[in-house]
Amino acid sequence: MKCVLILNDPPYGSERSYNGLRLAHALKKNAPDAEITVFLMADAVLCANAGQKTPEGFYNIEKMVRRVVSSGGRVLMCGTCMDARGMSDAALTEGAVRSTMDALATACIEADKVMVF
Repeated sequence: MKCVLILNDPPYGSERSYNGLRLAHALKKNAPDAEITVFLMADAVLCANAGQKTPEGFYNIEKMVRRVVSSGGRVLMCGTCMDARGMSDAALTEGAVRSTMDALATACIEADKVMVF
């Protein structure tokens, strides 16, 4: 099974990206052979910003991105959205990769399921 999860919302202030990353991790945990791709676009590119410091008791979305990567999922970033927000490749958490709309289109064409958060 191939799944693509497209996240649009910022890392904090809304729980949509949080829930998308939770689902990506749960899919990988429950179907280890599944190919999971998370595509971060719009304000969701900030989810993979390295060095996030959250107050005690709050979730850290950067850790959630790393958890998806460490379980074998892919985290792709909209390069245009990164540029619009002044993000460089050096600012990304380990495992998140700058990507393109063409790569997202290919992933969606090849996917069995596409989910948008």
